[in-house]
Amino acid sequence: MNAVFFIILTLCLLVVQTIILPCFSWFPQCFDLMIINVLFLSLIASRNSMVFAIAGIGCIMDSISGTPFGYYLFSYLWIYIIVRLARQLVFKHSFIFIVIMSVVAVLIQHGLLVFSILVKHGQIDFDSSDADLLMKQALWGLVLIPAGIWVVRGLRMNWIYIVKQLQKQIMKKHRR
Repeated sequence: MNAVFFIILTLCLLVVQTIILPCFSWFPQCFDLMIINVLFLSLIASRNSMVFAIAGIGCIMDSISGTPFGYYLFSYLWIYIIVRLARQLVFKHSFIFIVIMSVVAVLIQHGLLVFSILVKHGQIDFDSSDADLLMKQALWGLVLIPAGIWVVRGLRMNWIYIVKQLQKQIMKKHRR
């Protein structure tokens, strides 16, 4: 049932990121909302099987975006690895840890983008508008990713409660 929750969450975040947010003039180029999903999966994962789920999310994002294939896949896997390693050293539900990992995740994605431009063109034409975009997305990530993780945690707890209630009702019907 957790898989169903994360599939629904991924689809909802995709719709919000690709359809709803671009309509707002004050938020035209938001950070990648899938970072919320990847960070949350990284925080709750107890097995390395989440790598396949994160790789799937990365492939979906690579398919629908205009970036070179593998950009999101690679960045999500790096975010997962860094969070998993850092999580062993720090209390994983600490608000400060989540805030720091949120900014690090946004910076990882931008760092990979800058690196890919450097590899492709041999030089980086990084002007002030690019630096402004990076800073804006890092600040939005600083504010919205921890809030998004908190909302996803609450939604997941409600999902688990609803599923358990449905299971109890089904069991009562089968006992009769």
